[in-house]
Amino acid sequence: ITLQEYEYARESPSKLAASCLLLALTMKNLGGWTPTLEYYSGYHSQDLHPLVKRLNFLLTYQPRDKLKAVRTKYSHRVFFEVAKVTPMDMLKLEEMLKSC
Repeated sequence: ITLQEYEYARESPSKLAASCLLLALTMKNLGGWTPTLEYYSGYHSQDLHPLVKRLNFLLTYQPRDKLKAVRTKYSHRVFFEVAKVTPMDMLKLEEMLKSC
């Protein structure tokens, strides 16, 4: 979804990927940012928190009337219907990120 949003073009691809991973781990309650992830990504959990919040906001409030190709593609079973996953409540996300 970030490919369609100009404001994410200035983010480094590695930081964007790490933030997406942290958001996915948090959404699925699969644990937080481990020392191994920190070592190999080069990012501390706290460095990713602002971008994780922006990503969740994008999932929550994205316009649904235009640019539907990515959403349609990732709503298919082949891609595990990840576009249909419900975004986290912003307050709950904030709490969970504080514990990381």
